[in-house]
Order: sequence, then structure tokens, then C-alpha cells
Amino acid sequence: MELAESLRLGMRRLASGVCVVTCKAQGQRYAMTASSVTSLSDSPASLLVCINATAAIQRFLVKGQSFAVNILGDDQIDISNNCAGESSGEERFSIGCWSQSPQSSAPFLEKSQAIFFCDVDNDNYQYGTHHIIIGRLTHVIVPEVESSPLIYANGGYQSIR
Repeated sequence: MELAESLRLGMRRLASGVCVVTCKAQGQRYAMTASSVTSLSDSPASLLVCINATAAIQRFLVKGQSFAVNILGDDQIDISNNCAGESSGEERFSIGCWSQSPQSSAPFLEKSQAIFFCDVDNDNYQYGTHHIIIGRLTHVIVPEVESSPLIYANGGYQSIR
């Protein structure tokens, strides 16, 4: 088996939370589902997000556009699928209740598990097929909802409930 295929098979066993990364640029809203999101540091408060170079949103993030990371709940599979390629452009905002924070141009999903608003730090890095984006947090919203994050593992959605 080739190394890339072994990597994909092995990584299927690493459970990860499901997020939707959003931004607004040139008057348009952009969204994409991402499972490669992690905390980087609490000082400065920051996240690391890996974005496929072919994603429409990536061209804005690598140029420094502010963005939001919306952690999805286990009842938001339809939003994940919609932002993962079933639709494009403004259609990705047709499911769920989306708003815009007065502190950020990035749209956010009101009933997310948590929402992290970020400015792109001054550097990002391309490695292979992806851009590694460091987002410096500007503010966070943690809605009063039951903690029930959507998990992706072994090629499918899971719940921890």
C-alpha cells in the first residue's frame, strides 16, 4: 500500500471535531467544513487551521482576511455536508441561522458549540495541498447550549452522547 493511502487509512482512526470556517470578502460570504482545526496557544490566544489550496475561501485567508471558526453540534450534520461541497457560494448559508458579529466581518452560526473569531497572523505556510493558517483570536462566543460536539471518525459522523 502506498504511503499516502496508509496515511488516509490511519487518520480515519483519529477522531476530530467538525467545524465550519467562514469569512466575508469582496461582499461575498464563504464557508467550508474543516476537521483540521486545533488550538495553538493561549498566549497569544490562537488557532491553527489547515485549508485545502483548492477551497474558494483559502485565497482570502492567505491574504489576511479575518475569519470565524464555528464548532458544530451533533445535530448539525446537514450544515457540515452543505459546507463540505454539496453546495457553493451563498447556498452554503441556506441551512442554519447565520449572523454577523459587530466586531467581525465573518458570518457565524448562532447555535454553534462555540465560535472563535480570528485575524490571520502575519504568516501562513503552504505545505503540499494545504495552507496552514494561524488565527489570532479577537473574541469568542460560547452559546448556552448543551455540549454535544459533532465528531468525525472512521469516515463518518459520530456523537459523544
